[in-house]
Amino acid sequence: MFALVLSAELNGVTNLRPKDTAEDPYYYTFKVQCNSCHETHPNWVSFTRYHEIPGSRGEANFVWKCRLCQQTHSAVITAGPNALQQSEDNKSKGQKIIEFDCRGLEFIEFKPDGEWEAKGLETTTTFSSIDLSEGEWYDYDEKAGEEVSIKDVTWEIKRA
Repeated sequence: MFALVLSAELNGVTNLRPKDTAEDPYYYTFKVQCNSCHETHPNWVSFTRYHEIPGSRGEANFVWKCRLCQQTHSAVITAGPNALQQSEDNKSKGQKIIEFDCRGLEFIEFKPDGEWEAKGLETTTTFSSIDLSEGEWYDYDEKAGEEVSIKDVTWEIKRA
């Protein structure tokens, strides 16, 4: 079992999470490596938690056949998405966003493609269409009358 862990400095916002619904799924994008031959796929791969592979022997959100060793591997998202909450010092120590079970493969890098959403810390303002691909995001909360931001975004893939 593995987890995608998000750490960030949240200023004026909380409850940061991928915008991920059945109607508008978030595509989790990773670099993948074969555990058999250690070949890394040259391209980024994307999948959703709502997509199950038809004809597979069990549940799988992602199935991959390594070009080098010809082994077939799979991954299942088992939990999430969870939200990152603002801490007292604004620096989040890390939150498991999703957990996944990998069979024969390992995700080695995450790319935050897609939209994220958050809530105003002191207001009911909803922020959507947040782009974290640059590692930071800035906006203005009119109800609070101040700038809000997400900075120092880091991603880790850890054993759960």
